[in-house]
Amino acid sequence: MTVLVLGGTGEARALAERLQSDGTEFVSSLAGRVRDPRLPVGDVRIGGFGGSDGLRKFLRDNAIGAVVDATHPFAAGITANAAVACVAAGVPLLRLARPGWAGTAGSATWTWVSGHDEAAATAASGHRVFLSTGRQTLDRFVGPLARHETLVRVVEPLDIEVPDQWTVLHARGPYTVDGERKLMREHGIDTLVTKDSGGDHTRGKLDAAADLGVRVIVVHRPATPAGVDTVDSVDAAAAWARNL
Repeated sequence: MTVLVLGGTGEARALAERLQSDGTEFVSSLAGRVRDPRLPVGDVRIGGFGGSDGLRKFLRDNAIGAVVDATHPFAAGITANAAVACVAAGVPLLRLARPGWAGTAGSATWTWVSGHDEAAATAASGHRVFLSTGRQTLDRFVGPLARHETLVRVVEPLDIEVPDQWTVLHARGPYTVDGERKLMREHGIDTLVTKDSGGDHTRGKLDAAADLGVRVIVVHRPATPAGVDTVDSVDAAAAWARNL
């Protein structure tokens, strides 16, 4: 049996190492949105499947016996497609998603919003905004924050025009608390906008914001499709794959 790991995250790379160590046959799949991705061990395919129908065909054509969706917590499209395709193909599916930040230190003081449009509208009451939501949703902020001094941090170059008063910073984490504190001070940030990615990789900005008294706006995660079992650790996902 071959396990398909839908990846692109640190958890997916760690799971690939565990599956390889366990002797489990697997192949990892990356969406291909990053030009120079960090590749997991083992066989890797890069690119989309063509929706749920394309994924179902891939499962059938490649004798996939199980799927672990270890994509980013906000990769709602592939997560939904995986749920539909696996049901149609009769293939077991597990969602591996790192724990979110709700309930962690300071989270009760943050402003939690349901989506990026609400985040943009809420952030517009600030003066100097730090957008740390990724490049794929930046278009939702351009209008509401068109006249704001805004710092945008992204890994990949932007594919949209942004206002002249915006500053675009290209950087890849992890980010330290000290580094985040220094960055916010240099840009006079009073409002941080992020999403509930979870984990420690980008947690530093939240702790730095608390130190500086910066308002924090956090976008809630999209819901996992109904009926999909979910775990929050690589150990649990590896055990699930071993026990199929």
